[in-house]
Amino acid sequence: MLLTNSEYLRPEIMDVIRAFDCEDEEFTHYFSHGGDKFFNCIEYGGKFYDFEEERKIEDETEFKRYAKRYAKLAFYKVLSEKYGNLPWGALTGIRPTKLAYAELAAGHDFEELFNNMGVGAENCALVKQVINAQKNVYAQDGGQDIFVSIPFCPTKCDYCSFITAPVSATGQYVDSYIDCLVREIRSVKPLVRKPNSVYIGGGTPFVLGAEQLKRVYSAIAETFSAIPEYTVEAGRPDVFSEEKLKISKDFGVTRICVNPQSFNDKTLQSIGRKHTSAQTVEAYKLTQKFGFDINLDLIAGLADESVSDFEKSLNTAIGLNPENIPVHTLSLKAGAKLKERVQRLKVDGIAEMIKLSRERLTEAGYQPYYLYRQKYQAGGLENVGWTKEGKACRYNVDVMEEICDNVAVGANAISKRVFGGENRIERCASPKDVLTYINKTDKIIEERNKLFKED
Repeated sequence: MLLTNSEYLRPEIMDVIRAFDCEDEEFTHYFSHGGDKFFNCIEYGGKFYDFEEERKIEDETEFKRYAKRYAKLAFYKVLSEKYGNLPWGALTGIRPTKLAYAELAAGHDFEELFNNMGVGAENCALVKQVINAQKNVYAQDGGQDIFVSIPFCPTKCDYCSFITAPVSATGQYVDSYIDCLVREIRSVKPLVRKPNSVYIGGGTPFVLGAEQLKRVYSAIAETFSAIPEYTVEAGRPDVFSEEKLKISKDFGVTRICVNPQSFNDKTLQSIGRKHTSAQTVEAYKLTQKFGFDINLDLIAGLADESVSDFEKSLNTAIGLNPENIPVHTLSLKAGAKLKERVQRLKVDGIAEMIKLSRERLTEAGYQPYYLYRQKYQAGGLENVGWTKEGKACRYNVDVMEEICDNVAVGANAISKRVFGGENRIERCASPKDVLTYINKTDKIIEERNKLFKED
């Protein structure tokens, strides 16, 4: 339990307390500010800890930012003294790179801040690598990304929090959903001046039949004349077919995501998948025939896998030689089946798995090009996208760093308008539930138009 005199600091402090699995312990916190000094007093475990930081503040927004930062750091120092350091120190936000960019824009060396916040040298180096890999994307100003949501799956995976149900139970809504989706796609034509990329995600987009998929592609082709980067997160291999891949190629898709998550059959069965690792390899080779750039996603920490289990998947992915290999760390998400059984993720060897992925992928010629973190992530670690030289997915960089508008259509899609000069982002979210989405499509279109209307 946390008692504090500053309620607006509570969420930031609780992020640190949760990171150390200490929610059930008692803390008393007192915050004060005078002149250019910030004071945090903490009572914990029968001891008192006092912290003082000095910073000249220009405005209220800056005051709140530093008040939160220093409160988090105070709690991190107290808890790390007892429990040891965390990989990302007192940084609890999901975008470490965005904080680094802000420091660089202000003329500061981000490593100084990261070191002060307890971030280790290896993670500082990782952030540097990501920023270096993103230079070409940052050099391209303007434009919008388009996200198209297909919220249907063959089955729901154990770790997944998306509002999806097996297509066997929702199949009767698919055609109506596509009707609404096509209307939405056509409605955004006046909002998109220059498409940077289109990303069709899920769910599992390839769970659609070939003709259903063609309807979505046709609407996109009618709406946008030129798409520099066109990604389809096709999904798990048991929904792939040569026909769907050919249609994708014919409509200009440039990148296909094959999502094995693991190349261990026992793991696939445990997480609710109905395919084998051999089918993943078959789907990969079939996709490769059409000349697509390919993403192969892995998740570290699934279903009690050992380090050697994860190493097998990693080596298999590297051996297939795709353009991108994102490596995610298992995260405990609200709405996932896993969350119903487990309150805390304790994954033996998770740090070694991630360390191994960094070493092996670097040796194989991949470089990290995006990085983000999630709450309740095993080992307090991170998700990293690894790419071959010149093969980074622009959509992923734009979304992770929030550097341009995102026009999103479909259920559970979130459009974002970025007001760069004001350091402000406004959002417009669609309902997660498919039926609710179908019934509210007109309202969704109206709200998005308001978000992107010219001032």
